[in-house]
Amino acid sequence: MKQTHSFREKIRQLLIILLPVLVTQLAMYAMNFFDTIMSGHASPNDLAGVAIGSSLWMPVYTGLSGIMLAVTPIIAQLAGARKTQQMPFTVLQGVYLGLVLAILVIVGGSFALSPILDRMELEPLVRSIAHDFLIAISYGIIPLFVSIVLRCFIDALGYTRITMIITLTSLPINVALNYVLIFGKFGFPQLGGVGAGYATAVTYWCIALFSIYVIQRIQPFAGYKVFQRFYPISFAKWKEQLTIGVPIGFSIFFETSIFAAVTLLMSGFSTVTIAAHQAAINFASLLYMIPMSIAMALTIAIGFEVGAQRFKDARQYSYLGISMAICMSLVCAILLFVFNEQVAKLYTTDIEVLALTKQFLIYAVFFQLSDAVAAPIQGTLRGYKDVNIVFVIAFVSYWVIGLPVGYALANYTELGAFGYWVGLITGLLFGAIGLAMRLFKVQRRFQKVQEQSCA
Repeated sequence: MKQTHSFREKIRQLLIILLPVLVTQLAMYAMNFFDTIMSGHASPNDLAGVAIGSSLWMPVYTGLSGIMLAVTPIIAQLAGARKTQQMPFTVLQGVYLGLVLAILVIVGGSFALSPILDRMELEPLVRSIAHDFLIAISYGIIPLFVSIVLRCFIDALGYTRITMIITLTSLPINVALNYVLIFGKFGFPQLGGVGAGYATAVTYWCIALFSIYVIQRIQPFAGYKVFQRFYPISFAKWKEQLTIGVPIGFSIFFETSIFAAVTLLMSGFSTVTIAAHQAAINFASLLYMIPMSIAMALTIAIGFEVGAQRFKDARQYSYLGISMAICMSLVCAILLFVFNEQVAKLYTTDIEVLALTKQFLIYAVFFQLSDAVAAPIQGTLRGYKDVNIVFVIAFVSYWVIGLPVGYALANYTELGAFGYWVGLITGLLFGAIGLAMRLFKVQRRFQKVQEQSCA
């Protein structure tokens, strides 16, 4: 990261951060994308089982990983304020916290998984695949949470290209293991959708090991000597990270869990409907990586400027990022509408699943604009360390408005399963409006602070 003096320089700086982040996020999500596609080609039951398993895992993963995303604005602001000596301590405290959260997830999941699946009206084979898929993923939770902290450290310094390289190196490993384990190639057992879980766990280990190597051996990260000194656990530092991270985690959890809740509520529909719904959600989520990547880039850029007390520059970055997200999402929406059938064929060859997937994808078009506004604003607010109101907005938008509207439309109108998607779109729209209002208020506050300091 470096200071910029013109709008053109800001565009260049944001793109330097953004493009590797985008590739990284697309590659990370591509793992789930290939899990779903390859499981779908194994059988509709495997696709449905992986769908249920992913729907249970993703809110837990994204919500708790959101807590560790607090490391990004903390490190970015330290970099802007030139307090680099505090960085190794901050990173290691994040690693300690990540280890504790990972262990809690594993222990909690061992008790909660079977009861949750038992309460769902699933076909026995689908239930078995979902259960074993999640057990397989659990072997990679600890390295996953550690790697998230390390990635936040690398990204916050502006070296997003490094995390891109790490992720791109790991993606072929995931795809190859999927092929071998799902379809039973080269003498390995044919595990179907469960094989995707084991492939993902191994990939998480690879990402963590690659990240540790980079921070330990490659400059400029090696110069910080993150792993060369032992720091005892600091609950004060944990409190700082949790104060920022918990609201981030909750806001992400409320957003992702609404999709999981819809999938679980749809368990009363046929396996074909579940499979088609999950295929469409999977692709819509893949497109969401674009505004989410812009959000992550904005957190880094704005955190850096706020740390240096350059609030006007921070505001300019926010407007630039939001405009960029809207333009890119418009393009994605048009392409999704035009190539609707081609996208659906990526997931299945089953005629019934294909027909339903095409219909669900039409609704996914309307996700794009709301996400284009909401996601970059969330990233902007994280850069300001203004995170508490965001999870309140997320909760109200998705759970108080979106889910009830979807449930009513799905169960009391002829829309059926599509009613849930209308509810999701409604929740996203209200969320975008609420976040925009909060951003204007925060920026006015920082503008007054700057005016007072100049007076």
